[in-house]
Amino acid sequence: MSIFNFCYRIVPCLADPARRSSLGLKAALVVLHIVYAGTLFLLYSDLIEKTKEEPWYTAIYLLLFVAALIQYFVTSCSSPGYVLDAMRDLNEKNSLYRRSSMLSKQPASSKSGSFVITVEGSQSERNIPGSNVTSWTKLVLDMYPPGTSIRKIVRDHAKYLPITNLSKFTPPRAKHCHDCDKCVLQFDHHCVWLGTCIGRGNHCRFWWYIFEETALCLWTGILYITCLKANISRVWWKDAIMILLLVTLSIALIFLLLLLIFHSYLILTCQTTYELVRRRRIPYLRGIPERVYPFSKGVCRNLYDFCFARSSLYSLERLPTAMELEEKSRPYTCLDFLTGRCC
Repeated sequence: MSIFNFCYRIVPCLADPARRSSLGLKAALVVLHIVYAGTLFLLYSDLIEKTKEEPWYTAIYLLLFVAALIQYFVTSCSSPGYVLDAMRDLNEKNSLYRRSSMLSKQPASSKSGSFVITVEGSQSERNIPGSNVTSWTKLVLDMYPPGTSIRKIVRDHAKYLPITNLSKFTPPRAKHCHDCDKCVLQFDHHCVWLGTCIGRGNHCRFWWYIFEETALCLWTGILYITCLKANISRVWWKDAIMILLLVTLSIALIFLLLLLIFHSYLILTCQTTYELVRRRRIPYLRGIPERVYPFSKGVCRNLYDFCFARSSLYSLERLPTAMELEEKSRPYTCLDFLTGRCC
């Protein structure tokens, strides 16, 4: 036990079982990559000669290998966007805003440190005054159409809740993650391999990580098949190792391809995994038909928002009104495709 206590004092994060498990999975994933790469270079004796003749052959593999690992750690260290962080930053920036206004005798601009929250569907970006939970509650209320049950619940009960217990009355598309014990904006899922939630702040990085990992598995499989064809008459146990690794690699490749296609579909329709799987249990989606995507703005706009959204802004999406839902439920016609309504 003294050895463990010594290790915990040196590396405090190991004292937390959840952090230990997350670090163990990350180490296992890195070791798995090294095993596949090491086996290839050790058992494929002609790889060095082939690299001399065609340098791009191995350069592509090494580039994908390094890029996938870098993207993995970048994604695992990135924040998905927390509601509580948005509220705290709102309070801090509003304090600076009031302080600078008092010193300069004039309103502070957004460039001087004022905090801007973007509400999707509104005409402009706006500063939310106040430094308590009331201003946040008003902001949440504005994102629900009049007459909805959630709007009434927020109005009746939000004043009794402390600032750290607002997971029940969060903006649309936000959810409290029990693994992270935080409320995540545009919650998609909690990834155990990354050790973090996937949300608005890192969903794009997560998609790129899946893409790079899929490309790496595909190119590794090509190299393994080439190796087996070139050295079919060697020692049988070497072939057995290569075939075993190739089978597991094929299973991983199928899983990654399906995951990549699934998340690409979510991006094009502006959905999340949580909304798709739990659609009937989410209050604000319960009465909306399944083939209607309430937050979709068209394929092109969805892609633009997903890839080029400004991470410095906490972009909150309001629920569409009944008229907007009726417009979204209308099937596309040939004229809609010509005029670009679908995009």
